[in-house]
Amino acid sequence: MPDQPAPRRELERVRDGGGPGADHARTALTATSPPDRLRAAILALASARGPESSTCPSDAARAIADDWRPLLPEARELARELAKTGEVQLTQHGRPLDPGGAWTGPIRIRVSRA
Repeated sequence: MPDQPAPRRELERVRDGGGPGADHARTALTATSPPDRLRAAILALASARGPESSTCPSDAARAIADDWRPLLPEARELARELAKTGEVQLTQHGRPLDPGGAWTGPIRIRVSRA
């Protein structure tokens, strides 16, 4: 549907494609808890894009909610938590970020290399 945000359409393509991130995409599109949906959207988008590409916390927020801006701080914190567990890597201006460190500004999220 053209009136849906691009990240939501991408999440649906990932779910329907059955490849990397498909299970997370299903969770992101159906879970009832916003944190569960955000976490799953981050993992789905990062997994589908692979280790050579990345996603933004706002993509995950826009994929699950029309009013996505209030979800952005939570998406950034969930990305930090996922980076602490090694599931994703965070970067800023192409450089890795310490998930336990202090940082501000735009970040990118990519799936961790196997």
